[in-house]
Amino acid sequence: MEAVATADVPSATLRGPGGASAPTPQGGDSRVPTRCFIMGAVPHVIIVGGGPAGAALAYLLASRALQVTLIERQSDFAREFRGEVLMPSGQAVFDELGLREAFDALPHSEPRRAELHPGLRHRISVDFGKDLQGGPRIVSQPAMLEMLVERASAFPNFEFHRGVQVSDVLHEGERACGVKLGDGREIRGDLVVGADGRGSLVRRKSGLDAPHDSEIFDIVWFKVPYPEFLAARGKPVQGYFGRGHLAINFPSPEGDALQVAWVIRKGTFGELRRQGVEAWVREMAGHVRPELGDHLRQHADRLDRPFVLDVVCYLLPEWWKPGVVLVGDACHPMSPVGGQGINIALRDIVVLANHLVPVLRAGDDAEAVDTALEAYTRERSPEVETVQGFQRAAPKVLLSDGWRTAMLMQVLRILRFGPVRRFAARHGAAPLLEGTCVVRLRV
Repeated sequence: MEAVATADVPSATLRGPGGASAPTPQGGDSRVPTRCFIMGAVPHVIIVGGGPAGAALAYLLASRALQVTLIERQSDFAREFRGEVLMPSGQAVFDELGLREAFDALPHSEPRRAELHPGLRHRISVDFGKDLQGGPRIVSQPAMLEMLVERASAFPNFEFHRGVQVSDVLHEGERACGVKLGDGREIRGDLVVGADGRGSLVRRKSGLDAPHDSEIFDIVWFKVPYPEFLAARGKPVQGYFGRGHLAINFPSPEGDALQVAWVIRKGTFGELRRQGVEAWVREMAGHVRPELGDHLRQHADRLDRPFVLDVVCYLLPEWWKPGVVLVGDACHPMSPVGGQGINIALRDIVVLANHLVPVLRAGDDAEAVDTALEAYTRERSPEVETVQGFQRAAPKVLLSDGWRTAMLMQVLRILRFGPVRRFAARHGAAPLLEGTCVVRLRV
């Protein structure tokens, strides 16, 4: 879809403490746009968080002639990321944005099949082309974010602040009207978007936090050199489950490392860590096929930055308040199970833009904007709730040693038969690959 031509944008001054004008943290133009709904000024959206959802939304809104300020607390994107798996549902968003060619040019690995191991005696191969309509792509997230910011920067109505911390959300009465930076300066705007992840400051400062239950599992995540025996099989995605354990591995975007996610019961990693890395690797190697177990043991001294991810997975009852809205993990932190986080977040921003862009470009009043935010929440909540239901249920079953898990292992083995496998894949896996609903950009 072609971008909409930008308009001349009125501007005001970024204010420092005491009301004095101050340069931007980048040292560039210190001006920021005036508020909309006043004398026909161009609407100004402030996005906090330069992850996939924030950067993609910034590009989308800037290409629709809205004034956009994107604020990212990190000074660069060259840091370790976990959410690099894009399902077909997430990949399709780049088609909607008109960025498919740029997306395809990013460093990536694209497994052609998955190998499922219910127990250690069976291997079930699922072909993403034959059994399904497409599979995951592992994409370099730093490269993707740089691409999105570069494309957004082509619009004069886009401004990006790197290495800038937001400390508060500003309010006029009950309505959010901008953000306060860590050094005391303020940026005023018409809408604040919290795209700042599971620990969202925007969520906390806007009073949108809510109590939630803890998950029963954590995930140990690390990289090792890529094994030759898997390269010879086309670098598949692998899933191991049974005997109370669940492990998933897949290639890095560059294909030179194997990324491993080991799902464990919450709180059990501490004892393994106290016993040392060798004990940890020995424990995990006993729950995968011998060739992979040998590879892990041989490279125990080359585990790349292992860490434990404290898994949270919940859905906020409210995603917005007057003048502020949340997207992605800020409003519905996703479990890593099923590789859904980045995909759901990208679909969020398409739906948000569908509802928001028309009312902002029309110069409608604040009440119309709030109505659009409520419509966005209603449209997105059902898919998130369905996917999170799977993310919670699957580990509970697979981490159990009970009869239900034993029965599931038996049922999964019939997937060795092609017609059964294709039926199950298209009806069981399709929602995780393609989404549970149709998401198309309409603006």
